[in-house]
Amino acid sequence: MLKTLSRLLILLIFIPVAWLLVLRLEGGKPEILLDLPSVYLNKDHRVSVSVEDAKSGLRRIVVSIVQAGSETVLLEKEYDTAAFFFLLSGPETVTDSFDIPVDLLKHGIKDGEAVIRVTASDLSWRGWNRGNVTHKEQAVIIDSVPPRVDVLTTRHNIEQGGAGLVIYQVSEDNIRSGVQVGDNFFPGHPGLFDNQQIHAAFFALDYTQGSGTRLAVVAKDQAGNTTRKGFYHYIRDKVFQKDTLNISKGFLESKIPDFDIGDENQRFQAADDPLLEKFLYINRTVRKNNVDRLLGVSSATENKMHWSGRFLRMEGAAKRAGFADHRTYLSGGREIDRAVHLGIDLASTAHAPIAAANTGRVIFAQFEGIFGNSVVIDHGFGLCSLYSHLSQIRVSTGDMVQKGDIIGLSGLTGLAGGDHLHFSMIVHNVFVNPVEWWDDTWINNNITSKIDTIRQLPNH
Repeated sequence: MLKTLSRLLILLIFIPVAWLLVLRLEGGKPEILLDLPSVYLNKDHRVSVSVEDAKSGLRRIVVSIVQAGSETVLLEKEYDTAAFFFLLSGPETVTDSFDIPVDLLKHGIKDGEAVIRVTASDLSWRGWNRGNVTHKEQAVIIDSVPPRVDVLTTRHNIEQGGAGLVIYQVSEDNIRSGVQVGDNFFPGHPGLFDNQQIHAAFFALDYTQGSGTRLAVVAKDQAGNTTRKGFYHYIRDKVFQKDTLNISKGFLESKIPDFDIGDENQRFQAADDPLLEKFLYINRTVRKNNVDRLLGVSSATENKMHWSGRFLRMEGAAKRAGFADHRTYLSGGREIDRAVHLGIDLASTAHAPIAAANTGRVIFAQFEGIFGNSVVIDHGFGLCSLYSHLSQIRVSTGDMVQKGDIIGLSGLTGLAGGDHLHFSMIVHNVFVNPVEWWDDTWINNNITSKIDTIRQLPNH
């Protein structure tokens, strides 16, 4: 009996001790997640660190920056170990996270290469009670100096609804730069000149942006340091024409029934005037979607200036509607809608040949809602031309076309009421006045003379 009790007592002692040893001598290391905004850090960046050890719990964490053999501690934390001396206790802290500012001035950290180092240990009894230890390092580049920007062009006269060109030099490679026009950003790019630190940015004012619009060249390096530099400019306000369009019953009956809007067709069948209600949906919702899609196409632009000289205007064509005409739509003598016409309508004979206005690459050639059969040509650096309502498209996406090449025939596809060409010019994501691009003098004064002047500078 005594022998049995002794064995039972030994088991009662051995099993908890064995369990404790297995638990406390576990070999799983803490897990570290180091989240940096990029490998380039500036004075405003923060280092995000998360640490987890679900078995033993956390003992200690140290976050530091190592630079030129010197280690600067950004954060050091010890965790409570008291509960681990009790048999049935669990881990005190199994996870923790930190958002640590990189205070360069406080810690005397200089620009250049460095290493972010994170060391975490747990409460395992391994390593003579030093615990399992995890090290994680990430090489970084400290950069606290904003890039320098020198605007090289001196004249920037721009009209409301018009376009312009700024050429400037930045002090570093791999800079994201461009022109900020109000809330819109027009990216600039190298490639126009041999010197890759000279960037060119075509920019535009939309038809609503007048003399109060703020313009600046903005440059941002890989560490996020940003320079904003204003430049001399003059903005001329413009008053656009107002036009009234009568939406007749004949127009509705000829164009609207077959206009495909998918499943939305059914929503207008119970309306008092289903054709008119469908027209309003097309003129508002479909129009916006089509415009957004066509403007988005320009993101496929190449950083190469394909074009030269003035852009061609459709030969022998009369202007039927102007750029930024403010249209009021009437039906039965009452106003039903408003819209702004962001191109120029040109008409001659039915199915007239349509020529590429200048050299470029076709980046869009298909049917697009109210615009009908349409072609978009990329002329480089975000400058594109749009040809719409075509009865035929004679080019394909990817084709390189020369100025004067026939790309299609005029027509009345889409929401056109008669055979014509809708022609638009696009800068990045803004429709601009095509009249400027048809004018040799305007192009010389605002585009080519600037480029020629910079090319004559040393180290261009």
